[in-house]
Amino acid sequence: MNKTDISGVQYFHKVVDCQYACPAHTPVPEYIRLIAERRYTEAYMVNWRSNVFPGILGRVCDRPCEPACRRGRVEEQPVAICRLKRVTADYKDEITGLLPKIPTQKNGRHIALIGAGPASLTVARDLLPLGYEITLFDRDPKAGGMMRSQIPAFRLPVEVLDEETDLVLNMGLNCCFGVEMTSLASLLEQPFDAIFVGTGAPKGKDMRIPGREEADEWVHIGIDWLAGVSFGHIDSIGKKVLVLGGGNTAMDCCRTAKRLGGEDVKVVVRSTFEAMKASPWEKEDAAAEGVEIICEHTPREFVLEDGKLKGVLFDEVKSVYDSRGQRELVPSGKTLMLECDAVLCAVGQDNAFPWIERDLGIEFNRWDLPKLNKLSLQSTLPRVFFGGDAAFGPKNIITAVAHGHQAAISIDLYCQGEDPAVRPDSDYQLVSQKMGIHEWSYQSAIDHGARKAVPHLDWQEAVQQLSAEVELGYDERLALQEAHRCLNCDVQTVFEEARCIECSACEDICPMDCINFVDNGPDEQVKAALRVPELNPDQALYVSGALKTGQIMVKDEDVCLHCGLCAERCPTGAWDMQKFSMDNLEAVIK
Repeated sequence: MNKTDISGVQYFHKVVDCQYACPAHTPVPEYIRLIAERRYTEAYMVNWRSNVFPGILGRVCDRPCEPACRRGRVEEQPVAICRLKRVTADYKDEITGLLPKIPTQKNGRHIALIGAGPASLTVARDLLPLGYEITLFDRDPKAGGMMRSQIPAFRLPVEVLDEETDLVLNMGLNCCFGVEMTSLASLLEQPFDAIFVGTGAPKGKDMRIPGREEADEWVHIGIDWLAGVSFGHIDSIGKKVLVLGGGNTAMDCCRTAKRLGGEDVKVVVRSTFEAMKASPWEKEDAAAEGVEIICEHTPREFVLEDGKLKGVLFDEVKSVYDSRGQRELVPSGKTLMLECDAVLCAVGQDNAFPWIERDLGIEFNRWDLPKLNKLSLQSTLPRVFFGGDAAFGPKNIITAVAHGHQAAISIDLYCQGEDPAVRPDSDYQLVSQKMGIHEWSYQSAIDHGARKAVPHLDWQEAVQQLSAEVELGYDERLALQEAHRCLNCDVQTVFEEARCIECSACEDICPMDCINFVDNGPDEQVKAALRVPELNPDQALYVSGALKTGQIMVKDEDVCLHCGLCAERCPTGAWDMQKFSMDNLEAVIK
Protein backbone atom coordinates (compact mmCIF):
# COMPACT_ATOMS: atom_id res chain seq x y z
CA MET A 1 0.00 0.00 0.00
CA ASN A 2 1.38 3.39 -1.02
CA LYS A 3 2.00 6.28 1.33
CA THR A 4 -0.78 8.87 1.33
CA ASP A 5 -0.06 11.89 -0.85
CA ILE A 6 -0.84 15.01 1.19
CA SER A 7 0.98 17.43 -1.09
CA GLY A 8 -2.25 18.76 -2.65
CA VAL A 9 -5.42 20.21 -1.20
CA GLN A 10 -7.72 17.28 -1.97
CA TYR A 11 -6.74 14.73 0.68
CA PHE A 12 -7.35 16.77 3.82
CA HIS A 13 -10.21 18.61 2.11
CA LYS A 14 -12.08 15.34 1.71
CA VAL A 15 -11.52 14.43 5.35
CA VAL A 16 -13.56 17.51 6.30
CA ASP A 17 -16.64 15.72 5.00
CA CYS A 18 -19.16 18.50 5.57
CA GLN A 19 -17.04 21.11 3.80
CA TYR A 20 -16.26 18.71 0.98
CA ALA A 21 -19.95 17.87 0.49
CA CYS A 22 -20.97 21.53 0.35
CA PRO A 23 -20.88 22.67 -3.31
CA ALA A 24 -19.52 26.05 -2.18
CA HIS A 25 -17.09 24.36 0.26
CA THR A 26 -18.17 26.44 3.25
CA PRO A 27 -15.67 25.95 6.13
CA VAL A 28 -18.30 24.42 8.39
CA PRO A 29 -16.24 23.48 11.48
CA GLU A 30 -14.58 26.90 11.44
CA TYR A 31 -17.81 28.86 11.68
CA ILE A 32 -19.34 26.45 14.19
CA ARG A 33 -16.27 26.90 16.45
CA LEU A 34 -16.76 30.66 16.21
CA ILE A 35 -20.41 30.25 17.22
CA ALA A 36 -19.31 28.19 20.23
CA GLU A 37 -17.13 31.15 21.19
CA ARG A 38 -20.05 33.59 20.65
CA ARG A 39 -18.17 35.26 17.78
CA TYR A 40 -21.26 35.44 15.61
CA THR A 41 -20.19 38.26 13.31
CA GLU A 42 -16.93 36.51 12.41
CA ALA A 43 -18.88 33.29 11.86
CA TYR A 44 -21.25 35.14 9.53
CA MET A 45 -18.38 36.53 7.46
CA VAL A 46 -16.81 33.05 7.11
CA ASN A 47 -20.13 31.99 5.62
CA TRP A 48 -20.58 35.12 3.52
CA ARG A 49 -17.26 34.55 1.81
CA SER A 50 -18.26 31.11 0.54
CA ASN A 51 -22.05 30.78 0.45
CA VAL A 52 -22.98 34.49 0.13
CA PHE A 53 -26.44 34.07 1.73
CA PRO A 54 -26.02 32.75 5.32
CA GLY A 55 -29.41 33.95 6.56
CA ILE A 56 -31.22 32.57 3.50
CA LEU A 57 -29.38 29.26 3.32
CA GLY A 58 -29.61 28.88 7.09
CA ARG A 59 -33.34 28.49 6.50
CA VAL A 60 -33.84 26.85 3.11
CA CYS A 61 -30.64 25.06 2.09
CA ASP A 62 -30.98 21.44 0.92
CA ARG A 63 -28.19 20.63 3.44
CA PRO A 64 -25.87 18.32 1.44
CA CYS A 65 -23.39 18.83 4.29
CA GLU A 66 -25.50 17.13 6.94
CA PRO A 67 -25.65 13.58 5.51
CA ALA A 68 -21.86 13.79 5.26
CA CYS A 69 -21.42 14.94 8.87
CA ARG A 70 -19.09 12.67 10.85
CA ARG A 71 -21.36 12.97 13.90
CA GLY A 72 -24.02 11.07 11.97
CA ARG A 73 -21.69 8.06 11.71
CA VAL A 74 -21.35 7.57 15.44
CA GLU A 75 -24.74 8.84 16.63
CA GLU A 76 -28.26 8.96 15.25
CA GLN A 77 -28.30 12.53 13.92
CA PRO A 78 -25.70 14.88 12.42
CA VAL A 79 -24.92 18.34 13.69
CA ALA A 80 -27.60 20.89 12.71
CA ILE A 81 -25.15 22.61 10.36
CA CYS A 82 -27.80 24.46 8.38
CA ARG A 83 -29.65 25.90 11.38
CA LEU A 84 -26.36 26.95 12.97
CA LYS A 85 -25.67 28.91 9.79
CA ARG A 86 -28.87 30.83 10.50
CA VAL A 87 -27.56 31.57 14.01
CA THR A 88 -24.70 33.55 12.51
CA ALA A 89 -27.22 35.74 10.67
CA ASP A 90 -29.61 36.10 13.60
CA TYR A 91 -26.92 37.15 16.10
CA LYS A 92 -24.38 39.06 13.99
CA ASP A 93 -23.53 42.72 14.54
CA GLU A 94 -23.30 45.38 11.84
CA ILE A 95 -21.10 44.04 9.03
CA THR A 96 -20.96 46.96 6.58
CA GLY A 97 -17.40 47.81 7.54
CA LEU A 98 -16.30 44.21 6.93
CA LEU A 99 -17.50 44.02 3.32
CA PRO A 100 -14.93 44.25 0.51
CA LYS A 101 -14.10 47.71 -0.76
CA ILE A 102 -15.24 48.44 -4.31
CA PRO A 103 -12.65 50.39 -6.33
CA THR A 104 -13.85 53.68 -7.76
CA GLN A 105 -11.39 53.26 -10.61
CA LYS A 106 -12.81 50.46 -12.76
CA ASN A 107 -10.73 48.02 -14.78
CA GLY A 108 -12.41 48.85 -18.08
CA ARG A 109 -14.35 45.59 -18.36
CA HIS A 110 -18.16 45.46 -18.42
CA ILE A 111 -20.11 42.27 -17.62
CA ALA A 112 -23.82 41.58 -18.20
CA LEU A 113 -25.74 39.30 -15.85
CA ILE A 114 -29.08 37.90 -17.00
CA GLY A 115 -31.24 36.91 -14.07
CA ALA A 116 -30.97 38.15 -10.48
CA GLY A 117 -30.90 34.80 -8.73
CA PRO A 118 -28.18 33.36 -6.46
CA ALA A 119 -25.77 32.45 -9.26
CA SER A 120 -25.75 35.92 -10.84
CA LEU A 121 -25.53 37.69 -7.49
CA THR A 122 -22.53 35.53 -6.56
CA VAL A 123 -20.78 36.44 -9.83
CA ALA A 124 -21.40 40.11 -9.02
CA ARG A 125 -20.17 39.72 -5.44
CA ASP A 126 -16.90 38.18 -6.67
CA LEU A 127 -16.19 40.51 -9.63
CA LEU A 128 -17.18 43.92 -8.26
CA PRO A 129 -14.22 44.09 -5.83
CA LEU A 130 -11.92 43.40 -8.82
CA GLY A 131 -13.03 46.60 -10.54
CA TYR A 132 -15.54 45.20 -13.02
CA GLU A 133 -18.56 47.22 -14.05
CA ILE A 134 -21.64 45.00 -13.96
CA THR A 135 -25.14 45.44 -15.33
CA LEU A 136 -27.89 43.13 -14.09
CA PHE A 137 -31.09 42.36 -16.01
CA ASP A 138 -34.14 40.65 -14.51
CA ARG A 139 -37.79 40.45 -15.50
CA ASP A 140 -38.99 40.65 -11.88
CA PRO A 141 -39.19 43.91 -9.91
CA LYS A 142 -36.76 42.74 -7.21
CA ALA A 143 -33.68 40.54 -6.90
CA GLY A 144 -33.58 36.96 -5.65
CA GLY A 145 -34.84 34.89 -8.57
CA MET A 146 -36.41 31.62 -7.42
CA MET A 147 -35.48 32.45 -3.82
CA ARG A 148 -38.11 35.17 -3.98
CA SER A 149 -40.64 33.70 -6.40
CA GLN A 150 -40.75 30.06 -5.30
CA ILE A 151 -39.93 29.95 -1.58
CA PRO A 152 -42.85 31.03 0.62
CA ALA A 153 -42.38 33.78 3.18
CA PHE A 154 -43.26 31.40 6.04
CA ARG A 155 -40.00 29.60 5.23
CA LEU A 156 -37.94 32.59 4.09
CA PRO A 157 -39.01 36.00 5.43
CA VAL A 158 -38.89 38.81 2.88
CA GLU A 159 -36.80 40.93 5.26
CA VAL A 160 -34.04 38.30 5.34
CA LEU A 161 -34.13 37.92 1.56
CA ASP A 162 -33.99 41.69 1.03
CA GLU A 163 -31.16 42.17 3.51
CA GLU A 164 -28.84 39.63 1.92
CA THR A 165 -29.60 40.42 -1.71
CA ASP A 166 -29.18 44.13 -0.94
CA LEU A 167 -25.68 43.44 0.42
CA VAL A 168 -24.70 42.57 -3.16
CA LEU A 169 -26.87 45.13 -4.95
CA ASN A 170 -25.42 47.92 -2.80
CA MET A 171 -21.88 47.02 -3.88
CA GLY A 172 -22.47 49.04 -7.04
CA LEU A 173 -24.49 47.02 -9.54
CA ASN A 174 -26.28 48.70 -12.42
CA CYS A 175 -29.73 47.12 -11.98
CA CYS A 176 -32.34 46.84 -14.72
CA PHE A 177 -35.34 45.26 -13.02
CA GLY A 178 -38.61 44.66 -14.83
CA VAL A 179 -36.71 44.04 -18.05
CA GLU A 180 -37.44 40.70 -19.69
CA MET A 181 -34.71 39.45 -21.99
CA THR A 182 -36.11 38.76 -25.46
CA SER A 183 -32.96 38.49 -27.59
CA LEU A 184 -29.42 37.44 -26.75
CA ALA A 185 -28.34 38.66 -30.18
CA SER A 186 -29.28 42.21 -29.29
CA LEU A 187 -27.36 41.97 -26.03
CA LEU A 188 -24.29 40.68 -27.86
CA GLU A 189 -24.35 43.83 -29.97
CA GLN A 190 -23.79 45.91 -26.85
CA PRO A 191 -20.26 46.50 -25.53
CA PHE A 192 -20.23 43.80 -22.87
CA ASP A 193 -16.96 41.90 -22.47
CA ALA A 194 -18.75 38.80 -21.17
CA ILE A 195 -22.31 37.68 -20.48
CA PHE A 196 -23.44 35.41 -17.67
CA VAL A 197 -26.79 33.61 -17.97
CA GLY A 198 -28.34 32.77 -14.61
CA THR A 199 -32.02 32.56 -15.50
CA GLY A 200 -32.76 29.35 -13.60
CA ALA A 201 -35.24 26.72 -14.75
CA PRO A 202 -38.33 28.91 -15.08
CA LYS A 203 -40.68 26.57 -16.91
CA GLY A 204 -42.88 24.36 -14.74
CA LYS A 205 -43.84 20.97 -16.16
CA ASP A 206 -47.49 20.33 -16.93
CA MET A 207 -49.57 17.17 -16.53
CA ARG A 208 -50.84 16.28 -20.01
CA ILE A 209 -53.55 13.72 -19.33
CA PRO A 210 -57.17 13.51 -20.50
CA GLY A 211 -59.30 16.42 -19.31
CA ARG A 212 -56.35 18.80 -18.88
CA GLU A 213 -57.53 21.43 -21.38
CA GLU A 214 -61.12 21.34 -20.14
CA ALA A 215 -59.93 21.73 -16.53
CA ASP A 216 -57.50 24.53 -17.29
CA GLU A 217 -59.36 27.11 -15.18
CA TRP A 218 -58.79 25.05 -12.02
CA VAL A 219 -55.29 23.65 -12.74
CA HIS A 220 -52.17 25.70 -11.95
CA ILE A 221 -48.46 25.17 -12.56
CA GLY A 222 -46.85 25.03 -9.11
CA ILE A 223 -43.92 27.41 -9.54
CA ASP A 224 -46.03 29.96 -11.41
CA TRP A 225 -48.70 29.78 -8.74
CA LEU A 226 -46.12 30.27 -5.96
CA ALA A 227 -44.72 33.28 -7.81
CA GLY A 228 -48.22 34.73 -8.06
CA VAL A 229 -48.62 34.37 -4.31
CA SER A 230 -45.17 35.83 -3.65
CA PHE A 231 -45.81 38.95 -5.73
CA GLY A 232 -49.33 39.44 -4.37
CA HIS A 233 -51.31 38.44 -7.47
CA ILE A 234 -52.93 35.41 -5.81
CA ASP A 235 -54.51 35.46 -2.35
CA SER A 236 -57.00 32.58 -2.29
CA ILE A 237 -57.65 29.03 -3.43
CA GLY A 238 -60.42 26.42 -3.22
CA LYS A 239 -61.33 24.46 -0.11
CA LYS A 240 -60.26 21.08 -1.54
CA VAL A 241 -56.80 21.18 -3.10
CA LEU A 242 -54.74 18.43 -4.73
CA VAL A 243 -51.01 18.89 -5.22
CA LEU A 244 -49.39 16.59 -7.79
CA GLY A 245 -45.71 15.90 -7.20
CA GLY A 246 -43.36 14.89 -4.39
CA GLY A 247 -40.55 17.44 -4.35
CA ASN A 248 -39.90 20.51 -2.22
CA THR A 249 -41.99 22.65 -4.58
CA ALA A 250 -44.94 20.36 -3.90
CA MET A 251 -44.40 20.82 -0.16
CA ASP A 252 -44.31 24.60 -0.60
CA CYS A 253 -47.49 24.46 -2.68
CA CYS A 254 -49.48 22.40 -0.20
CA ARG A 255 -48.41 24.45 2.81
CA THR A 256 -49.15 27.70 0.99
CA ALA A 257 -52.56 26.37 -0.05
CA LYS A 258 -53.38 25.71 3.63
CA ARG A 259 -52.68 29.36 4.37
CA LEU A 260 -54.83 30.64 1.50
CA GLY A 261 -57.98 28.84 2.55
CA GLY A 262 -57.40 25.21 1.62
CA GLU A 263 -59.17 23.13 4.26
CA ASP A 264 -58.60 19.69 2.74
CA VAL A 265 -55.15 19.66 1.10
CA LYS A 266 -53.67 16.44 -0.22
CA VAL A 267 -50.38 15.69 -1.94
CA VAL A 268 -50.42 12.78 -4.38
CA VAL A 269 -47.14 11.29 -5.55
CA ARG A 270 -46.31 8.24 -7.66
CA SER A 271 -43.32 7.14 -5.57
CA THR A 272 -43.20 5.66 -2.09
CA PHE A 273 -43.01 8.09 0.84
CA GLU A 274 -39.33 7.24 1.39
CA ALA A 275 -38.45 7.82 -2.28
CA MET A 276 -40.10 11.23 -2.49
CA LYS A 277 -37.68 13.93 -3.63
CA ALA A 278 -38.80 16.36 -0.93
CA SER A 279 -36.41 16.80 1.99
CA PRO A 280 -37.45 14.77 5.06
CA TRP A 281 -37.96 17.90 7.16
CA GLU A 282 -40.22 19.41 4.49
CA LYS A 283 -42.42 16.31 4.53
CA GLU A 284 -42.52 16.39 8.32
CA ASP A 285 -43.59 20.04 8.40
CA ALA A 286 -46.30 19.48 5.79
CA ALA A 287 -47.69 16.55 7.77
CA ALA A 288 -47.59 18.60 10.98
CA GLU A 289 -49.76 21.22 9.27
CA GLY A 290 -52.43 18.67 8.44
CA VAL A 291 -51.49 17.87 4.84
CA GLU A 292 -52.22 14.28 3.81
CA ILE A 293 -49.61 12.64 1.56
CA ILE A 294 -50.93 9.82 -0.65
CA CYS A 295 -48.17 7.76 -2.24
CA GLU A 296 -47.94 5.31 -5.13
CA HIS A 297 -50.72 6.84 -7.23
CA THR A 298 -50.32 8.35 -10.66
CA PRO A 299 -52.97 10.63 -12.26
CA ARG A 300 -55.04 9.12 -15.06
CA GLU A 301 -57.41 11.99 -15.91
CA PHE A 302 -59.01 15.20 -14.75
CA VAL A 303 -62.70 14.54 -14.15
CA LEU A 304 -65.25 17.25 -14.95
CA GLU A 305 -68.96 17.37 -14.16
CA ASP A 306 -71.33 19.93 -15.72
CA GLY A 307 -68.33 21.75 -17.19
CA LYS A 308 -66.58 22.14 -13.83
CA LEU A 309 -63.65 20.28 -12.28
CA LYS A 310 -64.90 17.52 -9.99
CA GLY A 311 -61.60 15.83 -9.17
CA VAL A 312 -58.75 13.66 -10.42
CA LEU A 313 -58.81 9.92 -11.10
CA PHE A 314 -55.63 8.07 -10.13
CA ASP A 315 -54.18 4.64 -10.85
CA GLU A 316 -52.59 2.84 -7.93
CA VAL A 317 -49.02 1.71 -8.76
CA LYS A 318 -46.25 -0.21 -7.07
CA SER A 319 -42.56 0.65 -7.32
CA VAL A 320 -40.60 -2.36 -8.60
CA TYR A 321 -36.81 -2.14 -8.87
CA ASP A 322 -34.62 -4.25 -11.17
CA SER A 323 -31.08 -5.47 -10.49
CA ARG A 324 -29.64 -2.12 -11.63
CA GLY A 325 -31.83 -0.17 -9.23
CA GLN A 326 -34.04 1.17 -12.01
CA ARG A 327 -37.61 1.79 -10.92
CA GLU A 328 -40.68 0.69 -12.83
CA LEU A 329 -44.21 1.70 -11.81
CA VAL A 330 -46.45 -1.34 -12.08
CA PRO A 331 -50.24 -0.68 -12.03
CA SER A 332 -52.15 -2.66 -9.43
CA GLY A 333 -55.42 -2.40 -11.35
CA LYS A 334 -57.02 -0.28 -8.62
CA THR A 335 -58.10 3.34 -9.08
CA LEU A 336 -58.74 6.21 -6.67
CA MET A 337 -61.03 9.19 -7.27
CA LEU A 338 -60.20 12.33 -5.28
CA GLU A 339 -62.54 15.28 -5.45
CA CYS A 340 -61.09 18.78 -5.48
CA ASP A 341 -61.68 22.45 -6.31
CA ALA A 342 -58.13 23.14 -7.54
CA VAL A 343 -55.02 21.26 -8.66
CA LEU A 344 -51.42 22.44 -8.32
CA CYS A 345 -48.94 20.67 -10.64
CA ALA A 346 -45.51 20.45 -9.04
CA VAL A 347 -44.01 17.64 -11.10
CA GLY A 348 -40.76 19.28 -12.16
CA GLN A 349 -39.14 22.20 -13.92
CA ASP A 350 -37.46 22.72 -17.28
CA ASN A 351 -35.04 25.23 -18.67
CA ALA A 352 -36.38 27.65 -21.25
CA PHE A 353 -34.25 29.70 -23.62
CA PRO A 354 -36.68 31.04 -26.25
CA TRP A 355 -34.77 34.33 -26.18
CA ILE A 356 -31.48 32.72 -27.28
CA GLU A 357 -31.32 32.63 -31.07
CA ARG A 358 -29.95 29.32 -32.32
CA ASP A 359 -27.58 30.81 -34.93
CA LEU A 360 -25.27 32.61 -32.49
CA GLY A 361 -22.81 29.76 -31.95
CA ILE A 362 -24.23 28.45 -28.66
CA GLU A 363 -24.78 24.71 -28.99
CA PHE A 364 -27.51 22.90 -27.06
CA ASN A 365 -27.84 19.22 -26.18
CA ARG A 366 -30.87 16.97 -26.61
CA TRP A 367 -32.37 18.27 -23.36
CA ASP A 368 -32.14 21.82 -24.70
CA LEU A 369 -29.43 22.67 -22.22
CA PRO A 370 -26.32 24.58 -23.32
CA LYS A 371 -23.18 22.56 -24.00
CA LEU A 372 -20.70 23.82 -21.43
CA ASN A 373 -17.17 23.22 -20.26
CA LYS A 374 -17.94 21.78 -16.81
CA LEU A 375 -14.89 23.42 -15.24
CA SER A 376 -15.30 26.91 -16.65
CA LEU A 377 -19.07 26.96 -17.38
CA GLN A 378 -18.16 28.59 -20.69
CA SER A 379 -20.47 27.93 -23.63
CA THR A 380 -19.45 27.20 -27.21
CA LEU A 381 -19.75 30.97 -27.74
CA PRO A 382 -16.70 31.96 -25.65
CA ARG A 383 -18.13 35.28 -24.49
CA VAL A 384 -21.19 33.63 -22.85
CA PHE A 385 -21.16 31.70 -19.58
CA PHE A 386 -23.98 29.88 -17.75
CA GLY A 387 -24.57 28.93 -14.12
CA GLY A 388 -27.13 27.75 -11.61
CA ASP A 389 -30.19 25.89 -12.86
CA ALA A 390 -29.68 27.46 -16.30
CA ALA A 391 -26.49 25.44 -16.71
CA PHE A 392 -27.37 21.81 -15.98
CA GLY A 393 -31.01 21.87 -14.92
CA PRO A 394 -32.72 22.25 -11.53
CA LYS A 395 -30.49 21.76 -8.49
CA ASN A 396 -30.53 24.04 -5.44
CA ILE A 397 -29.39 27.41 -4.13
CA ILE A 398 -26.01 26.32 -2.80
CA THR A 399 -25.11 24.72 -6.14
CA ALA A 400 -26.07 27.96 -7.89
CA VAL A 401 -23.75 29.85 -5.52
CA ALA A 402 -20.92 27.43 -6.29
CA HIS A 403 -21.51 27.96 -10.01
CA GLY A 404 -21.37 31.71 -9.43
CA HIS A 405 -17.91 31.45 -7.85
CA GLN A 406 -16.80 29.11 -10.62
CA ALA A 407 -18.07 31.40 -13.38
CA ALA A 408 -16.63 34.54 -11.80
CA ILE A 409 -13.15 33.02 -11.93
CA SER A 410 -13.75 31.97 -15.54
CA ILE A 411 -14.98 35.41 -16.60
CA ASP A 412 -12.00 37.08 -14.94
CA LEU A 413 -9.58 34.75 -16.74
CA TYR A 414 -11.40 35.24 -20.04
CA CYS A 415 -11.27 39.02 -19.74
CA GLN A 416 -7.53 38.80 -19.09
CA GLY A 417 -7.05 36.79 -22.27
CA GLU A 418 -6.36 33.53 -20.44
CA ASP A 419 -7.98 30.11 -20.82
CA PRO A 420 -10.90 29.81 -18.35
CA ALA A 421 -10.50 26.03 -18.32
CA VAL A 422 -7.03 26.34 -16.77
CA ARG A 423 -8.05 26.84 -13.16
CA PRO A 424 -6.01 28.77 -10.60
CA ASP A 425 -4.15 26.82 -7.95
CA SER A 426 -5.52 26.20 -4.48
CA ASP A 427 -3.26 25.56 -1.52
CA TYR A 428 -3.80 24.71 2.11
CA GLN A 429 -2.37 25.45 5.53
CA LEU A 430 -1.93 23.10 8.49
CA VAL A 431 -1.40 24.89 11.81
CA SER A 432 -0.75 23.04 15.07
CA GLN A 433 -3.37 23.52 17.76
CA LYS A 434 -1.03 22.50 20.59
CA MET A 435 -1.27 24.74 23.67
CA GLY A 436 0.40 22.35 26.07
CA ILE A 437 0.94 18.65 26.61
CA HIS A 438 -2.77 17.93 27.13
CA GLU A 439 -4.36 21.15 25.93
CA TRP A 440 -5.52 22.30 22.50
CA SER A 441 -6.76 25.61 21.16
CA TYR A 442 -10.06 23.98 20.27
CA GLN A 443 -12.65 22.03 22.27
CA SER A 444 -11.51 18.44 21.77
CA ALA A 445 -13.79 16.73 24.31
CA ILE A 446 -16.61 14.78 22.66
CA ASP A 447 -20.09 16.07 23.53
CA HIS A 448 -22.58 13.18 23.50
CA GLY A 449 -25.69 15.36 23.62
CA ALA A 450 -28.49 14.68 21.15
CA ARG A 451 -29.28 17.07 18.31
CA LYS A 452 -31.28 20.05 19.55
CA ALA A 453 -34.71 20.51 17.99
CA VAL A 454 -35.42 23.89 16.41
CA PRO A 455 -38.39 25.65 18.06
CA HIS A 456 -41.44 26.15 15.84
CA LEU A 457 -44.45 28.39 15.83
CA ASP A 458 -47.57 26.57 16.96
CA TRP A 459 -48.76 24.60 13.93
CA GLN A 460 -52.38 25.69 14.24
CA GLU A 461 -51.30 29.31 14.48
CA ALA A 462 -48.82 28.92 11.62
CA VAL A 463 -51.36 27.87 8.99
CA GLN A 464 -53.46 30.95 9.69
CA GLN A 465 -50.68 33.34 8.63
CA LEU A 466 -49.15 33.46 5.16
CA SER A 467 -45.96 35.30 6.12
CA ALA A 468 -45.35 34.21 9.71
CA GLU A 469 -42.04 32.33 9.85
CA VAL A 470 -42.69 28.80 11.09
CA GLU A 471 -39.19 27.98 12.32
CA LEU A 472 -38.20 30.33 15.12
CA GLY A 473 -34.50 29.42 15.09
CA TYR A 474 -32.22 28.53 17.98
CA ASP A 475 -31.97 30.80 20.98
CA GLU A 476 -28.42 31.35 22.19
CA ARG A 477 -28.55 28.54 24.75
CA LEU A 478 -29.63 25.93 22.19
CA ALA A 479 -27.20 27.31 19.60
CA LEU A 480 -24.22 26.92 21.93
CA GLN A 481 -25.30 23.41 22.93
CA GLU A 482 -25.66 22.34 19.30
CA ALA A 483 -22.37 23.98 18.28
CA HIS A 484 -20.53 21.87 20.86
CA ARG A 485 -21.69 18.71 19.07
CA CYS A 486 -19.31 19.51 16.18
CA LEU A 487 -16.33 17.14 16.08
CA ASN A 488 -13.93 19.73 14.56
CA CYS A 489 -13.17 17.60 11.54
CA ASP A 490 -10.94 20.30 10.07
CA VAL A 491 -8.46 19.74 12.91
CA GLN A 492 -6.49 16.93 11.34
CA THR A 493 -4.44 14.16 12.87
CA VAL A 494 -1.02 14.64 11.25
CA PHE A 495 1.58 11.88 11.58
CA GLU A 496 5.40 12.08 11.30
CA GLU A 497 7.09 8.72 10.69
CA ALA A 498 10.52 9.94 11.83
CA ARG A 499 9.24 10.62 15.37
CA CYS A 500 7.34 7.33 15.79
CA ILE A 501 8.87 4.65 18.04
CA GLU A 502 6.02 2.19 17.35
CA CYS A 503 5.00 1.90 20.99
CA SER A 504 1.34 1.47 20.00
CA ALA A 505 0.18 3.91 22.69
CA CYS A 506 -1.97 5.73 20.13
CA GLU A 507 -3.37 2.46 18.89
CA ASP A 508 -4.35 1.47 22.43
CA ILE A 509 -6.00 4.74 23.43
CA CYS A 510 -7.98 5.35 20.23
CA PRO A 511 -11.69 5.06 21.17
CA MET A 512 -12.66 4.10 17.62
CA ASP A 513 -9.86 1.53 16.97
CA CYS A 514 -9.07 3.41 13.76
CA ILE A 515 -5.24 3.43 14.17
CA ASN A 516 -3.34 0.34 13.00
CA PHE A 517 0.31 -0.70 12.81
CA VAL A 518 0.52 -3.48 10.23
CA ASP A 519 2.84 -5.10 7.73
CA ASN A 520 2.78 -3.48 4.33
CA GLY A 521 1.58 -5.36 1.29
CA PRO A 522 -1.11 -5.29 -1.38
CA ASP A 523 -4.09 -3.08 -0.58
CA GLU A 524 -6.50 -5.92 0.13
CA GLN A 525 -4.00 -7.65 2.43
CA VAL A 526 -3.48 -4.46 4.45
CA LYS A 527 -7.22 -3.76 4.67
CA ALA A 528 -7.84 -7.30 5.91
CA ALA A 529 -5.38 -6.68 8.76
CA LEU A 530 -7.16 -3.59 10.09
CA ARG A 531 -8.64 -3.88 13.59
CA VAL A 532 -11.99 -2.58 12.32
CA PRO A 533 -13.00 -3.45 8.73
CA GLU A 534 -13.08 -0.55 6.29
CA LEU A 535 -16.76 0.31 5.84
CA ASN A 536 -16.57 3.32 3.54
CA PRO A 537 -14.11 2.93 0.65
CA ASP A 538 -14.96 6.45 -0.55
CA GLN A 539 -13.08 7.84 2.45
CA ALA A 540 -9.35 7.33 1.97
CA LEU A 541 -7.09 5.64 4.48
CA TYR A 542 -4.23 7.69 5.95
CA VAL A 543 -1.11 5.61 5.27
CA SER A 544 2.40 6.39 6.50
CA GLY A 545 5.68 5.54 4.89
CA ALA A 546 7.78 2.65 6.20
CA LEU A 547 8.56 2.82 9.93
CA LYS A 548 11.72 1.53 11.61
CA THR A 549 10.37 -2.01 11.87
CA GLY A 550 9.20 -1.97 8.27
CA GLN A 551 5.56 -1.74 9.32
CA ILE A 552 3.28 1.12 8.31
CA MET A 553 0.67 3.14 10.21
CA VAL A 554 -2.82 3.02 8.68
CA LYS A 555 -5.61 5.22 10.05
CA ASP A 556 -9.22 4.89 8.90
CA GLU A 557 -10.34 8.51 8.39
CA ASP A 558 -13.95 7.41 8.06
CA VAL A 559 -14.47 6.82 11.78
CA CYS A 560 -11.83 9.07 13.39
CA LEU A 561 -13.41 11.51 15.87
CA HIS A 562 -10.51 14.02 15.79
CA CYS A 563 -10.54 13.84 19.59
CA GLY A 564 -6.76 14.28 19.86
CA LEU A 565 -6.21 11.42 22.30
CA CYS A 566 -3.59 9.88 20.01
CA ALA A 567 -1.60 13.14 20.03
CA GLU A 568 -1.99 13.55 23.79
CA ARG A 569 -0.82 9.99 24.43
CA CYS A 570 2.10 9.94 21.98
CA PRO A 571 5.38 10.21 23.97
CA THR A 572 7.42 11.54 21.01
CA GLY A 573 5.03 13.98 19.31
CA ALA A 574 4.68 11.82 16.21
CA TRP A 575 1.00 12.75 16.22
CA ASP A 576 -0.18 16.36 16.18
CA MET A 577 -3.57 18.05 15.81
CA GLN A 578 -3.33 20.65 13.02
CA LYS A 579 -6.09 22.87 11.71
CA PHE A 580 -6.64 22.60 7.97
CA SER A 581 -7.66 25.67 5.98
CA MET A 582 -7.78 26.25 2.23
CA ASP A 583 -6.49 29.19 0.26
CA ASN A 584 -8.40 30.38 -2.81
CA LEU A 585 -11.47 28.51 -1.60
CA GLU A 586 -13.60 29.64 -4.55
CA ALA A 587 -11.32 27.91 -7.05
CA VAL A 588 -11.68 24.45 -5.53
CA ILE A 589 -13.97 22.21 -7.57
CA LYS A 590 -15.03 18.87 -6.10
